[in-house]
Amino acid sequence: MTDPRFFKSSYSGGSGGNCVECAYGSDSVLVRDSKDRSGTVLSFGRQTWAAFLDGARRGTFDRQA
Repeated sequence: MTDPRFFKSSYSGGSGGNCVECAYGSDSVLVRDSKDRSGTVLSFGRQTWAAFLDGARRGTFDRQA
């Protein structure tokens, strides 16, 4: 098995280091903290990840003032 190829979003440049990195597996998406690359890696099914991204784009998780 080869090591997954993690990447950060191009939008993460000005976030002050508060980023996650993602990698695509054969049937999952892997997510880890960019500051702790040897730490915990979360795994999500592709449909679950797609639903999360859709919710993020729609503002579902935006904080209410």
